[in-house]
Amino acid sequence: MSMPSSVMLPIREVSRVTGVNAVTLRAWERRYGLITPHRTGKGHRLYTEENVQQIQDILTWLGRGVAVGQVKELLHAPQPVDEDANSPWHEIRRAMVQAFVQYDAAELNRIMSATLQRHDADRLCHFLLEPVLEHLQQRWQGQFGSQLEMVFCHSWLRGNLAAHLHAKNSQLHGRPILLVNLSEQHCEAGIWLLALMLNAQGIPFCMLEWEVPASELALLAERCQPRAMLFFSSQALALNQLRRQLPKLVQLQPIPVIVAGPAARIHEEELAELGILALPERASLAYPLLLAQLRTLQ
Repeated sequence: MSMPSSVMLPIREVSRVTGVNAVTLRAWERRYGLITPHRTGKGHRLYTEENVQQIQDILTWLGRGVAVGQVKELLHAPQPVDEDANSPWHEIRRAMVQAFVQYDAAELNRIMSATLQRHDADRLCHFLLEPVLEHLQQRWQGQFGSQLEMVFCHSWLRGNLAAHLHAKNSQLHGRPILLVNLSEQHCEAGIWLLALMLNAQGIPFCMLEWEVPASELALLAERCQPRAMLFFSSQALALNQLRRQLPKLVQLQPIPVIVAGPAARIHEEELAELGILALPERASLAYPLLLAQLRTLQ
């Protein structure tokens, strides 16, 4: 949603816009301290654009499987900002969002191809793909047709990046990075962005898009001898993953076990106790730290 910063909305309008009912909004304010709306002289709540954005962020974390009582500590991380308010990235992002909502695969292919020719993969991810995906994620909160848009978006992204990466990845030599999706999502966009950036750096990868038991991952590790195992999830990890599978892999594997995506932030303390490196939730911010970790293994 976009509105003038001076506009304030009553609770009924915020409920309509966000899909969150008034009772829940009041509970988020009183019980959990997640939102602080303004009050009129008669005590009526008025919500600013910033409040509405906070509600969208809360919905995003809840959608990742985080309990409402844990959301507050996750809300206030600083977000990377565009390098310039007049940057040409603004127009490219607008065009890409428009192509997604119009289901225009040909235009999306054109935008991606042109941008990859002009910019490095890490800049493409940081300034274009991540902001577009975050915008769409908020757009999909409670909106009719959101499931269709999401499936189209992820299907196109996966297909485009897989086609782009396949030829080069098959020609790269050396020990690969094992990229494993730990979530129930059919397509984890972040893991594909990491693959794109690693590929551009000449680092081969092996990707598993569905969860595999720890014992079978150990078998794969024996055969392909990866430099590291990186697990990605945009959702909170299941207890079995956190308490059994990951500790077992750390115990069995002599290589680094790494977690990236929102799950790394949700479970940062638990992962540290296991000796697992937790990278930033955004792929473009995780990437340089991953590179630094890989250089220590050379």
